[in-house]
Amino acid sequence: MYSYQPSPIKLFSSPEAEILEKAVSEKHPFRTLNRSLDIDKIAAPYRKLYSKTGAKGIPVENAIRLLIIQFLEDYSDREMERAVAENMAIRWFCGYELTASTPDHSFFGDFRKRIGTNNLGNIFKFINEELKSQGLIGETFSFVDSTGIVTKTALWSERDKALAEGEKELNNQNVEKYSADKQARFGCKGKNKYHFGYKRHHCIDMKQGMIVKVAATPANVLDDQAFKHVCPNQGMAFLDKGYDTKEAEKAAKIKGIHFRAIKKNNRKDKNHDLDNWVSKTRMPEEGNFSKLNKRARYRGLAKVQFQAFAQAIAYNVKRLIKVVEIRAVMTT
Repeated sequence: MYSYQPSPIKLFSSPEAEILEKAVSEKHPFRTLNRSLDIDKIAAPYRKLYSKTGAKGIPVENAIRLLIIQFLEDYSDREMERAVAENMAIRWFCGYELTASTPDHSFFGDFRKRIGTNNLGNIFKFINEELKSQGLIGETFSFVDSTGIVTKTALWSERDKALAEGEKELNNQNVEKYSADKQARFGCKGKNKYHFGYKRHHCIDMKQGMIVKVAATPANVLDDQAFKHVCPNQGMAFLDKGYDTKEAEKAAKIKGIHFRAIKKNNRKDKNHDLDNWVSKTRMPEEGNFSKLNKRARYRGLAKVQFQAFAQAIAYNVKRLIKVVEIRAVMTT
C-alpha cells in the first residue's frame, strides 16, 4: 500500500512553535490527514497563479490547506477567519505560529476567484489519484445519484414582481428574468418535492465510499440527462429508476460499463428479484449525502460547480481520515 511520509509543517523554529506542536494531539484528525495526503505536492503546480512582483502573499500551499479546512468544517468566510485565528489545530495544519497574523474573510473569496473552478476540478482529480494509489478507490462498483442544492433567493418577492408584470406564474420559462441567480431553475424530486436552484450529481466508488465524479446542473436537468457527466469509467454502476432511460443506457454503452438501473414498474422486462438486489446493494450508500450542506453558497452554475468540487474534496478527506483511523485500530 502507498504510504506518504510528510515533512513537518513549515513553522519557524521558536518557543511558540514548540507550544503549538505540543498542543495538537498526535491522534488529532488534522495530523492523520497531514500524514495521509501530500497537500503541498497537490498545491505546488498552482504557485504559477501568483505574481513574483509586489507584496508577498499567502503561499498557495497554505491557501489550499485553508480551503480544505473551510469546506471540511463547513465554515463561512467570516467563520473561517475566526477559526484560523483562534483554533490551534487549524493554525498548526495551515502553518501559522501562535502570534502570526492570519487572513481576514476577504482572502477566501479572492483565493476562490484565483484558483477557479477548472483548477479546483483538477485538484479533486489529483487527490482521487492519490486515494487510488493508496487502495481506497477500486473502480469496480459505483453508486450514482443526485441531490438538490437550494439557492438563497427572494422567490416570493420575485414571484410578486412577475405577477405584477402580467405573468401567470413564476416558472422555468421566465424565472431568469426575475431571479437574482439567472442560472438557477425549479426542479422536482419524485412527484412533489420542489426546490429552486441546482442539482449535484455524484458517482461514488463503493469500495470505501469515495466520490470519484461530481457535476452541478440547474435543478430542472433530469438525472438521466446528467448521467454522462458522472458515468464511471469502468466496472458496474448501480442506479435508481430515474436512470432507466435510453439516454442513460447510451452514456453507459459509450464508456463500456455494466449498467444496473432499477427498472420502472411499467417495463415488461422488469425483474423484481434483480431490482430488489440492486436496491439492497445501493442502500448502504443512500444516506451518504444527508449531512452535506444543501444550500448554494454562491450564485451561478460555475460557482456552484466550484462548491460541488470543494464539498466532494472535503467529503473524501473525511472518509480518508476515518478509514486511516479504523486501519490503525485494527493493526494495534
